[in-house]
Amino acid sequence: MLHACFVRSPLARARIASVDVEKACAVAGVRGVLTGADINGEVVDLWYSQVGPDVPRTPLPPLAEGEVRFAGDPVALVVADDRYVAEDAAELVAVDYEPLDAVVDLHAALDSDSLVHEGWAGNVCAELATPTDHLAEAFANAAHVVETEIHQQAYVACPLETRGLVVEWSPADGSLSVWASSQSPHDFRQFASRLLGVAEHKIRVICQDTGGGFGQKINAHREDIVLLLAARHFPAPLKYIEDRRENLMASSSRRESGRVRMALNAEGVVQAATIDHLSNAGAYPIPYPLISSAAVGAIFPGPLKYQLGAFSTKCVFTNTPGLTAYRGPWEFETLAREVSLDAAARQIGVDPAELRRRNMLSRHDLPHTNALGMTLTDMTPLETLELALEAVEYEVFRQEQDEARAQGRYLGIGISSYVEPTTTNMPHHGSEGATIRVEPSGTVNVYLAGGSAGNSLETTAIQLTADALDVDVGVVNTVQGDTALTPFGSGTAGSRSGSMVAGAIRETAAILRNRIAEVAADALGVRAEVIEVAGGSAFVEANPINALTLAEVAHHAYFGKDAAGGLEASARYHTQAPNLWANASHICTVEVDIETGLVRILRYVVAEDCGPMINPNVVEGQIAGGVVQGIGGALLEHFEWDVDGNPLATTFVDYLLPSTTDVPIIEYLHMEGSPGPGPGGFKGVGEGGAIGAPAAVANAVADALSPFGVELRELPLSPATLLRHLADGGAG
Repeated sequence: MLHACFVRSPLARARIASVDVEKACAVAGVRGVLTGADINGEVVDLWYSQVGPDVPRTPLPPLAEGEVRFAGDPVALVVADDRYVAEDAAELVAVDYEPLDAVVDLHAALDSDSLVHEGWAGNVCAELATPTDHLAEAFANAAHVVETEIHQQAYVACPLETRGLVVEWSPADGSLSVWASSQSPHDFRQFASRLLGVAEHKIRVICQDTGGGFGQKINAHREDIVLLLAARHFPAPLKYIEDRRENLMASSSRRESGRVRMALNAEGVVQAATIDHLSNAGAYPIPYPLISSAAVGAIFPGPLKYQLGAFSTKCVFTNTPGLTAYRGPWEFETLAREVSLDAAARQIGVDPAELRRRNMLSRHDLPHTNALGMTLTDMTPLETLELALEAVEYEVFRQEQDEARAQGRYLGIGISSYVEPTTTNMPHHGSEGATIRVEPSGTVNVYLAGGSAGNSLETTAIQLTADALDVDVGVVNTVQGDTALTPFGSGTAGSRSGSMVAGAIRETAAILRNRIAEVAADALGVRAEVIEVAGGSAFVEANPINALTLAEVAHHAYFGKDAAGGLEASARYHTQAPNLWANASHICTVEVDIETGLVRILRYVVAEDCGPMINPNVVEGQIAGGVVQGIGGALLEHFEWDVDGNPLATTFVDYLLPSTTDVPIIEYLHMEGSPGPGPGGFKGVGEGGAIGAPAAVANAVADALSPFGVELRELPLSPATLLRHLADGGAG
């Protein structure tokens, strides 16, 4: 095994005058140093399955060549006998940089004469807008017009396991083996095949026990690309595991900004709304960023009834790390809408809960086509809100809040309601395969594409298989994450795993049950139509004593006199619905210390509808993980750069993650009354916690400080930020 280390740019933007690798190559134990000149030209084809080959391709050089475009940009790869030698040698690679002015600020990038990439005017890499003429009358006649500017800081996924992979090229047969930390092993294989021009059957990708993904590990990053290209240059496997500093400064980040306008009538009913959205694409977005940015606009109406709407979105290049997916990548729409609703409530003198009641869809309003043309079905927005309000004892809290303020204590309550499209039927995500095999011992193995990254997909698959075959869970195992063994699947993304795996297992198990009945009928000398498969055995319906255990059926299938075909089946499931819509309401209560700016979360309640729950522990675990990430994004996490593009938070000393002292016990309320149109009625739940939490926390803090006229428009809500707003008399 050889170990790789990247030489990274210390500057956010600079021209590369020269790269001298001579001293590094002379270090004992160094096997080679590669630059862009060595490998960039070896790329055969480079595009991502999620978006397809026809979207505009933003620049994505494996190694920086000619110019570096963010601090941390990989310039060279050092390969050595161990990581220690590789890191020492990397220090000896001499890169002559000619500094250039960096474009760091999202808004300034639009007006800058300096282009991050030549040929992309105004630093805009993607944009989309809908017409607005039809809104003029609604805004002109509105009793209230509310305008808010909202800015969300850059924050990052911080998976427990950083990115990394091992690649092994076999010159003898031209094959490649990859052990990757990825959410989508089959997609990674497709990508590698296109990149290298190597047939898919020559590439094997293995993903086992990935320690967190959160969207960051859906697609191959530039470091992955470099390792795949470099593998053919060395006679042994290459290993690269990024350290935490690299993960923070170079993996991905996102910063978003938006301007919201709402027109309301005298009763507080929203008549029309718009959002103008900006997204920081960084220097190298992965993949083309318009998909998630457009979703911000299309989903912006959320659970509200209004029928006049518009949006615009722009994705902007800057000299910062590239944008990639992060759990609920359209989350900004919820933050922008829910913060704007609370601002509207304060402006017109209506309680935030009551304002939502007047505007929110209930299950009886569905199906409903929103103001941007998306049809919502099978949800309970108003019902989950009422469930959460009841659990938190909303009216009682308001009384306690008044009493606390009289004592000089400032309590606040924040509401955040959202709708979430899960399990989309986009071509790349719309199908999933499964193979179920009953071994000669009677053990059942289910083979799935996988992509599990801590989301308990293994447990879910075993439960679903046991139910579908009516066998004990103790005899079922699952094999996932190996492209040589498992049928094609799109991996963990878009809150799709539960529903799609359920569909694939349902389709496959139906075929296998028929096969079990046929084999048992042959062994028992009866027709297959009279065989019942249940309770881990196959028996004659009219005579249950005349039965075979699953192990006995398997033995007959593999070793019987007329055995043929063993005992297994494969099938694919194709989802028909455009989306399976999930929804939830989050309510957070806080206390803010106006002397220190410290925010203490008192209670956190989540009422959700993800359809019937396959496993409540898994559902609640997914919600909890997302909520904690949302709390971190609201209060603590901030990946920041100075004006020159130098990163200011490259360790966990400076980049603050929430700990157990920051997070309360989360209270869960489940509403299963509106199952989706997919298999079992299951909907996705993986991303919702991260979507709902930032707005709930932000609204709670703003509510606590409302006596001071504080309007909070920029995250995170750090103690210093809150004290500054209080000192400024609330402006802000």
